[in-house]
Amino acid sequence: MNSIALQALPPLSLYIHIPWCARKCPYCDFNSHASEQQLPEREYVDAVLQDLEHALDAIQGRSLVSIFFGGGTPSLFSPAAIAALLNAVRQRVPWREDIEITLEANPGTVDEEHFAGFRQAGINRLSLGIQSFDDGFLQALGRIHSADEAIRAVEGARAAGFDDINLDLMYGLPGQDAGQATADLQQALALAPSHLSWYELTVEPNTAFYSQTPRLPDETEMERIEAAGHALLERSGFERYEISAYARPARQSAHNCNYWQFGDYLGLGAGAHSKISRLRDNTINRQWKTRVPTDYIKAGSDKVAGRRELTPQTLPLEFMMNALRLQRGVERELYGARTGTEIGDIEETLEQLRGQGLLATEPGRVCTTARGFQYLNTVLQAFMVKRPGPQ
Repeated sequence: MNSIALQALPPLSLYIHIPWCARKCPYCDFNSHASEQQLPEREYVDAVLQDLEHALDAIQGRSLVSIFFGGGTPSLFSPAAIAALLNAVRQRVPWREDIEITLEANPGTVDEEHFAGFRQAGINRLSLGIQSFDDGFLQALGRIHSADEAIRAVEGARAAGFDDINLDLMYGLPGQDAGQATADLQQALALAPSHLSWYELTVEPNTAFYSQTPRLPDETEMERIEAAGHALLERSGFERYEISAYARPARQSAHNCNYWQFGDYLGLGAGAHSKISRLRDNTINRQWKTRVPTDYIKAGSDKVAGRRELTPQTLPLEFMMNALRLQRGVERELYGARTGTEIGDIEETLEQLRGQGLLATEPGRVCTTARGFQYLNTVLQAFMVKRPGPQ
């Protein structure tokens, strides 16, 4: 394969990780840390800004298209701390006038007053971690809120002035059937969000569920759940534009779409990941920050724990594992624009997948068929680097 030759830089997003939560959920494998003590807000804000200062040379004055506060539970931080971070970012990095700024929040950690404070701080999109509207399932998932609190949180967010609200819901919960899963969706739809993230509960290593796995729905019931849920969301005016993401018209997440279209993102905070392209040396690099919050705070200006340069050999998989999550895929020309390599290098693989009925033959686009979307891991395996076997 040829070397990387970037002609232009992709859009740039900013991700800020707030690593604390009220309680660690048994299914969660994110870099989150339960804390019942007062959080070190000021120290952490200072550390994030130190992290940003160190990264300014890498992003070279590029403008931000989106900002996302993730966690953990970012809503555990005060509106004043979030405002301080946003004000400091804006002083150092330009951003687009129509920038999307999202904050993840969990019911049980916020009220209408907090929502109003976040709105005043500059947050214009909320992502609420509901997971279920059934108290029994919430208890099984280790959530700290009730179904009533979840409903009140959505109502409180709207009363505070938010009209762009995502609700996170999970399906395939312990003992759940299709009727119960669609009941969750019906309650969510009654609250009129602009966006829904509906994703399957998966048991990941290094979680409590991995050590003691609950009984989950079997394959047949999962098929019923997914078919019923997809049909309900489609009838309700929600477009499935990504594997787990559904939106009303023009309400797709700009931040997540930038990820899936292989845009760049700068990650600040404990354990945050970045992907940064550079024209000056034609490189695309991934890096990740120190994971433990106390270590991150104490670290010097360079808080990078590791980095990896992407190569022409690894870029096909890196690009496709993002782009093909989009139901409509991407335009063919985006591959070359974002990777700096030629799509002709992988044309043989694309043609093979078309022949297998996994990629669509739509001119000018790279996207899966319905079957390919269902078996995306099989599609992605075709782009893995073939390593030589033992000689």
